[in-house]
Amino acid sequence: MAPYRLDVVSLAPQAFAPLLDLGVIGRAFTAGIAELHLHNPRDFATDRYRKVDDIPYGGGAGMVLKPEPVFAAMDSIPRSSRCRVLMMSPQGQPLRQADFQRWATDYDQIVFLCGHYEGFDERIRTLCDEEVSCGDFVLTGGELPAMTVINGVVRLLPGTVGTPASLVEESHSTLLLEHPHYTRPAEFQGRTVPGVLRSGDHAAIESWRQQQRELRTQQRRPDLFRRWQQLTGTMESDSESTMQLRIGNGYDIHRLVPERPLILGGVRLDHPAGLGLDGHSDADVLVHAVMDALLGALSLGDIGKYFPPTDPQWKGADSLVLLKQVVALVKERGWAVVNIDAVVIAERPKLKPHIDAMRSNLAATVGLDPDCVGVKATTNEKLGPEGREEGISCQAVTLLSRE
Repeated sequence: MAPYRLDVVSLAPQAFAPLLDLGVIGRAFTAGIAELHLHNPRDFATDRYRKVDDIPYGGGAGMVLKPEPVFAAMDSIPRSSRCRVLMMSPQGQPLRQADFQRWATDYDQIVFLCGHYEGFDERIRTLCDEEVSCGDFVLTGGELPAMTVINGVVRLLPGTVGTPASLVEESHSTLLLEHPHYTRPAEFQGRTVPGVLRSGDHAAIESWRQQQRELRTQQRRPDLFRRWQQLTGTMESDSESTMQLRIGNGYDIHRLVPERPLILGGVRLDHPAGLGLDGHSDADVLVHAVMDALLGALSLGDIGKYFPPTDPQWKGADSLVLLKQVVALVKERGWAVVNIDAVVIAERPKLKPHIDAMRSNLAATVGLDPDCVGVKATTNEKLGPEGREEGISCQAVTLLSRE
């Protein structure tokens, strides 16, 4: 098996040297489980001073990373068909354990874009598939967040951790925090190990551990505990609960035409007849239907109201970028997306091999676990415009909540 490839575009590549000697992560690099490649945009600067930043248009403090050297650095990186480009940014989606699991299993290469100074020229954002944030704070650069992701992904790769079962029970793997651990001695400074852990009764031990997981999560991370209850159906009814729910339905259809890309759920596909979807943006009917459902749930109108086809700024736009803006509208009004379910209607091409990638793209953009995003595909049995391959359509349903 080829090593998992990690490429980092950074003005401080020397910051990543400690990873190569860091415990099990370092051993994974030595064993060829993963490999690290560093790319400094300064090496791609074209002027005599190797300049990579400039003052911002419109004025303001600080310097902004120029697009030319970053684009050149990105162009120099060989890409696999299962590559994901991550921009480390305080404006990104919060990093979660489920992201590590998704990147470790769905992809075999990650490219990291690490910012510096006041940030990136906005055009650099078009290079990334996802923007990732480690929290609501700002650092001097994206190197530490990138190293966090590298650590989190590499430790999940087969062969890195000696006891793979230990990865299953740890905090955040199932939304619950991990249970308490004890080792010898049985008593230390008046504090004793719970008797059940020394009983030898494995069923009782597992029951105690599950109770501790739930209790610890409820006390320390009530937000995670509520999500766990929602996913497992264990949320108790509460007559005093103020939780509100909204459901939205969305629909979109676009014509199939020659000389256009075919993009569904952010995944570029090949149609057997060389057809793509016609539209002002990238015509991603799956993402458009999800956007329509989110807006409909809050009675905010349809996507044409916010991204009119007559506006040149949306020409050829990446629909996942538009979806981010719709999600921001939802959050501004105090609502959270609970889950998404969508069905794409198309005769061709076969969509099943690409469903997981579509789910991952939607989950990352909206800020959900992939388990909360459903994407299905069906034909129309040769009936209607979809059946005659005149177009592809999608229907979507979303659930929103607010407390």
